[in-house]
Amino acid sequence: MNVEKIVRAIIHNLRREGDRALFACTKKFDHFSVTSKNIEVSKRERRDAWRKLDRQTIQALKRAADRIREFHSRQKNRSWTTKKEGIELSLRWRPLERVGIYVPGGRAAYPSTVLMNAIPAKIAGVSEIVMTTPFPNGDGHPALLVAADLAGVDHIFKIGGAQAIAAMAYGTKAIPAVDKIVGPGNQFVAEAKRQVFGKVAIDMIAGPTELVVIADDSANPSWIAADLISQAEHDPEARPILISPSRNFIQKLSKEVERQVLRTPRRQIAETAFWNHGEKIKVKNLEEACERANHIAPEHLELCVRNPKRWLKKIKHAGAIFLGPYSPVALGDYAAGPNHVLPTSGTARFSSPLGVYDFMKASSLIEVTQKGLKHLAPTVIQLAKIEGLMAHAESVLARYRKIG
Repeated sequence: MNVEKIVRAIIHNLRREGDRALFACTKKFDHFSVTSKNIEVSKRERRDAWRKLDRQTIQALKRAADRIREFHSRQKNRSWTTKKEGIELSLRWRPLERVGIYVPGGRAAYPSTVLMNAIPAKIAGVSEIVMTTPFPNGDGHPALLVAADLAGVDHIFKIGGAQAIAAMAYGTKAIPAVDKIVGPGNQFVAEAKRQVFGKVAIDMIAGPTELVVIADDSANPSWIAADLISQAEHDPEARPILISPSRNFIQKLSKEVERQVLRTPRRQIAETAFWNHGEKIKVKNLEEACERANHIAPEHLELCVRNPKRWLKKIKHAGAIFLGPYSPVALGDYAAGPNHVLPTSGTARFSSPLGVYDFMKASSLIEVTQKGLKHLAPTVIQLAKIEGLMAHAESVLARYRKIG
């Protein structure tokens, strides 16, 4: 199956035919006859979603939203201005105008994805947040709609797949074009984001989830096994990795994984991930363990060792770092507060978690007085001459002569 070719055809057809192609793809892949009248989730449908959810789920979503909002509220970039020698310089941060969020659907619902992507955009001050998510057979999970309300999503469209990415990138009569697309998805969604990049901004091309656990003999093998399985159950391509200087711990961990994986509901997925991509790496000491982890640059890293903050200093590359025995990745996935949209496939070497800063952009402001021009002119003129750009020099000289 040539994913790139299939996605390219979908994007081409959507750009040529607009809503007609969008509706046809939805009929084909989601088995849902969407029209311009029912493509957007109505206010009534959003209200009904609250009634369909039990109180306990709503409270859990609210608590998670509050913690995510509190953490991300500290990230907002601040504009600044400085004045010196007749030159006023500023960096002005402004939010993006319209952002698109893709939320996977189908076999499972991911309200946490809605919260993690929309809340930072709202805090940044994005004017309009558009969300697309599949409605297989016309059905959408109410938790997604409630999460969207809690996060401040303006419009929700019943569209999934590469066609949703294309629609948000280029716009149709039904779906407005956005400035940036964020959110995870399957291989078709990831490929579509790659192909539309440049027309719009994207957050990242997310690969399979990764967890590296550095553990010594103080760690609880039962807990670590559960942590590794929790990542393995995401995807057959997930990478659950243990690094330890203790051969005895590795043996205990292996037995625990074999025992626990038998009772996980997504056993086949988890077993495939362990079989194809799982690793148990024996190292000489924790120093070497940190070096190996830095080489992998994982999405998630757990430091389940004595005095984890001591070894934190050795970690250079990781999307999110979890310290100590009571900090499993699952807490970060849902409700700790930091974002769970993280760099994968080694990109933690140069990328950061999704944050408020991803929904803002900066402009430089330069205001120069006569005094400032006199101060800068000789330097600018000399550099322009060196580069052979005499019109640059003349644009400054014209003013310089005028003010003497």
